[in-house]
Amino acid sequence: MSSTNQYTMRDPVTQYPRPPFEKQPQPAPGLARDMKPRPDHGEDSYVGFGRLKGRKALITGGDSGIGRAVAIAFAREGADITLNFLPEEEEDAKEVLDLIRESGVQVHAVPGDLKSEAFCNTLVETAVKKMGGLDIVVNIAGKQAYQETIMDITTKQFDETFKTNVYALFWICKAAVPHLPRGATIINTASIQAYDQSPILGDYAPTKSAIVGFTKVLGKQLVDKGIRVNAVAPGPIWTPLQPSGGQPQDKVKEFGKNVPLGRPGQPAELASIYVFLASQESSYVTAEVFGVTGGHPLP
Repeated sequence: MSSTNQYTMRDPVTQYPRPPFEKQPQPAPGLARDMKPRPDHGEDSYVGFGRLKGRKALITGGDSGIGRAVAIAFAREGADITLNFLPEEEEDAKEVLDLIRESGVQVHAVPGDLKSEAFCNTLVETAVKKMGGLDIVVNIAGKQAYQETIMDITTKQFDETFKTNVYALFWICKAAVPHLPRGATIINTASIQAYDQSPILGDYAPTKSAIVGFTKVLGKQLVDKGIRVNAVAPGPIWTPLQPSGGQPQDKVKEFGKNVPLGRPGQPAELASIYVFLASQESSYVTAEVFGVTGGHPLP
C-alpha cells in the first residue's frame, strides 16, 4: 500500500500525469494494462473504513476505468460484490477480482454483454442469488466511439451505443427494483457530455442526457419505497474508453488539457463519491447528479 491515500493532502493540479501523452491506439473495448501512463484505480492507495460493511453491490463495467476503481473502493469498505464485464476484458478483470478478494469480501464474476435484455435480467438474478440479496446497483459500463459527423455514424453503432448505455441501465434497474429493500441505492453514470457536448460524440452524448433524465425520474418514482437514485457525471477521465476509439489519437495526446485543472481525472478520483452515494451518509440525497469534471462545472 502506498504511503499516501485518498485523504493525503496534495496539489490537485500536479497530483496525476498531465498531457501531452503518447498516441496509443487499442482495439475496443481496450485494456487498462496497455495504457501509458497506466490509470490509477486506487489499487495502492484507497483505504476503507467499513462504510459499506454488510452491503451487497452489483457493479457493471468493473474490469477497468471507473468501474474498477469503484469495485476496489466498495470491497475495501466491506461490501460483497457481483462484477460484470465483457468476456474480452477478462485480463483486466482478473486483476481487479484478485484485489477484491484480498479485501476479504465475497466477489462473483458474471461476464457478459449488456446489450442483451436476457443477459441483464440474468445478471441481476445471479447477483441476488450469489450474494443472498442486493442493495446497491452501480451502472458504469459504457460504449463510446467518436465519429466526425452524423453521416459517419452507422445505425449499428447508434444502436449499440444506446443499447449499452441506456437500454442496459433501464433493463438492470427494472430487474433490480423488486429485490431492493428500503435504504437501497442505485447509482448511474452520466457525463459532462450530457451538458457540454463534443461535436464528435453524436451518439454518446445523447445517451448521457438520457441517463440524467432517467436518473431524476427514477429517483422520484422510488422515493416512496425508500430507494435513492443518483448519478455521477465525470469529465475527461483516463480510461481505456478513450484510446480504444472514444477519441481520435490527436485528442488522446492532449486529453484533459482544456479543463481548468489541465489534466484528465484518474478513476481513483471518482471512487469516493460513489462510496458516499452508496452509503447511508448520503441519506438525504436522491435524484441528483454530481459532477467530477476537473473544474468544468455542470450548469
